[in-house]
Amino acid sequence: MTNKYIDIASCRIFSSCWKRSKIVFTFILLLVVSACSTTKHLPEGEVLYTGNKTNFVDQSNTPVGQTAVGEIKAALDKSPSTKILGFIPFPFGMWVYNDFVKYEKGFGKWIFNRFAAKPVFISTVNPDIRVKVATNLLHDYGYFNGKVAQQTIVNPKDSLKARIEYTVDMRNPYFIDTVYYSRFTPKTLRIMERGRWRSLLSHGEQFNVSDLDEERNRISTLLRNLGYFYFRPDYMTYQADTTLVPGGHVSLKLLPVPGLPPAAQRQYYVGKTSVYLIGKNGEQPNDSMNYKGMDIHYYKKLQVRPNMLYRWMNYQAFVKNDSLRNLQRSRLYSQYRQQRIQEKLAQLSIFRYMDLQYTPQDTTATCDTLNVRLQATFDKPLDAELEVNVTTKSNDQTGPGASFSVTRKNVFGGGESWNVKLNGSYEWQTGGGKNSSLLNSWEMGLSTALTFPRVVFPRFGGREYDFPATTTFRLYADQLNRAKYYKLLSFGGHATYDFQPTRTSRHSLTPFKLTFNVLQHKTEAFDSIVAANKALLLSLQNQFIPAMEYTYTYDNSSLRNVHNPIWWQTTFTSAGNLTSCIYRVFGEPFSKKDKNLLGAPFAQFLKLSTDFRYLWVIDRNNAVAARVAGGVIWTYGNSTVAPYSEQFYVGGANSIRAFTVRSIGPGGYHPEKSTFSYLDQTGDIRLEANVEYRFRIYKDLHGAVFLDAGNVWLMRNDPDRPDAQLRLKTFPKQVALGTGAGLRYDLDFLIFRLDCGVPLHDPYETGKSGYYNIRGAFWKQLSLHFAIGYPF
Repeated sequence: MTNKYIDIASCRIFSSCWKRSKIVFTFILLLVVSACSTTKHLPEGEVLYTGNKTNFVDQSNTPVGQTAVGEIKAALDKSPSTKILGFIPFPFGMWVYNDFVKYEKGFGKWIFNRFAAKPVFISTVNPDIRVKVATNLLHDYGYFNGKVAQQTIVNPKDSLKARIEYTVDMRNPYFIDTVYYSRFTPKTLRIMERGRWRSLLSHGEQFNVSDLDEERNRISTLLRNLGYFYFRPDYMTYQADTTLVPGGHVSLKLLPVPGLPPAAQRQYYVGKTSVYLIGKNGEQPNDSMNYKGMDIHYYKKLQVRPNMLYRWMNYQAFVKNDSLRNLQRSRLYSQYRQQRIQEKLAQLSIFRYMDLQYTPQDTTATCDTLNVRLQATFDKPLDAELEVNVTTKSNDQTGPGASFSVTRKNVFGGGESWNVKLNGSYEWQTGGGKNSSLLNSWEMGLSTALTFPRVVFPRFGGREYDFPATTTFRLYADQLNRAKYYKLLSFGGHATYDFQPTRTSRHSLTPFKLTFNVLQHKTEAFDSIVAANKALLLSLQNQFIPAMEYTYTYDNSSLRNVHNPIWWQTTFTSAGNLTSCIYRVFGEPFSKKDKNLLGAPFAQFLKLSTDFRYLWVIDRNNAVAARVAGGVIWTYGNSTVAPYSEQFYVGGANSIRAFTVRSIGPGGYHPEKSTFSYLDQTGDIRLEANVEYRFRIYKDLHGAVFLDAGNVWLMRNDPDRPDAQLRLKTFPKQVALGTGAGLRYDLDFLIFRLDCGVPLHDPYETGKSGYYNIRGAFWKQLSLHFAIGYPF
């Protein structure tokens, strides 16, 4: 009985589907047959707009002219309803509109609401208004004699259809001759004249309204940094004269607007400072104290040190002054100093909300003093973060990883933060074979870091830096277990200073960094591997790594006018050299091998690595990203092999994506499959280059095609790894090359990335002639990478 019911139900479902298919088919057939007109339901007196064309006469090729052309095209352009996506000449939406506009409910109304395109009429395009807008744009970019005209061209086959043809005659642009400042107060004029050397308007530049606006902003900022608290860019206006200097030149005069408030032309000084600290649950202050003239209001207990509040809030007072005049100057209001105070307070990460206000000290007309009031709400003192991920490695190891960290903010009442982090990962063997194991690899680590939002020592005379500066002390320990091979314990610590003197430059200095690696356990399988590779055993031996490190980072992406940003980071590391100098003082030569530190040898090397990235933004939907990276490590003195953790490797989701991590190199060396190969494939020299074309597919979905190349090499010849040393004659064929494509889903705060890499050239001999020397089935050679964020 059950089967009969099932068969009957299936028949009913099939019958229903067939009926629906007939309805849809009939609907499409009727739509195509009946939709032969796009104008039969147009309102009386209206003409259907079918598109436009813009013709440029004497088009300017200057950079400003090209910008003007782009904006004029955007102002004149209007997509018609007779095309799909604005450019495909297929009036499907208009067909639906004409045939279903009569339906007021039901399926026909649903079809109308879903697929109909509202007709665009010539009257709604407003070509005359667009001509005026385009003419104003010509004037804004210095084409004062330029003209824009329009003509409505009626379709000869259908008088209810028409298109618009625009003609833009740009003619010659005007250039700036001189810029005058006039009608300001004498003191204001002196300040403006002294700052003229930074002017954005200079003789011979093409007239451009955007440059004029930027110049007004510059002058307003200059004045506000020197006490003119109420001054604004819109308090200034330009007068242009094209007759004073003939031949396409314009003279500009910058004037104050009529009715400029007197307060805008007066300098203001910083007066009394008050701080109102609100509890983390919104409790209002119920107690107060005065510290060096600053009133501090707080709830129950003051959670920050008053001297630190005084230092942050009276930032402008911490200036070396040699005279009373300089002292008064340092107390002038400064927009820059206000921003720096807000940035310094934000960097502490102890306040959830901040409001910094400057108000007049009294209501008299001659008042020139502003009182400062900060109202801030404390954030929760503890911050916890959990991260979970899944990794896949080139040695057929796959497994989950996780890290959990807790941060205590404002530990000592000076914005300090104390962080404790626990991380771990577990991997199991995914490949077959006799080496698979139920008990696989795992890694666990514990670290703690104390960060101060300032330079702790040396104090350099107690001077506070005029830029973000932090000091971090960190201790850590990591236990690594590679199943059936070895166990490695690594622990150490470092002290690091981070400085950011400008918006584009960042310096990181680590004067002291000490790491100790202990190879705790070795198996027979591991011994057999290192017996054939003595350098690998030396790199993993018990050893100290006493090092000093410096990193410089340049990043101009935060600058306002940078269209194609550059990111460049270079790191220099020196290990064991200071220790060797101490030994030299006690009579040990630099060239002596196997010198010990606390009973264990220490590494001695110099290491330099650099990474340069450039992003060419074509438009909002297309960009080209490029990267060139390299590095070299030179070991000498106490050791001839660098520690394994300091060596270079390539491949993987953020490197050469046609190959997995540590699956190529060094040089033309290729280990046997039976060995634990990923341990062998590191080097002393790294060269890598990448280029990637990024484009938008649909909304937040983006695509990319890329080309990656690079490899690692050894500095010295290693008989256990033949053909691995960098040589000029073998260099070209030892550069691995791969291409591929990928998808990116951009959530603004997070980017999911999936890349498929295709190898084009293996750096070792594969037995196949020609540059494309990849052996095996094409589909088996592909490499898939899932990652978070862009590769570079």
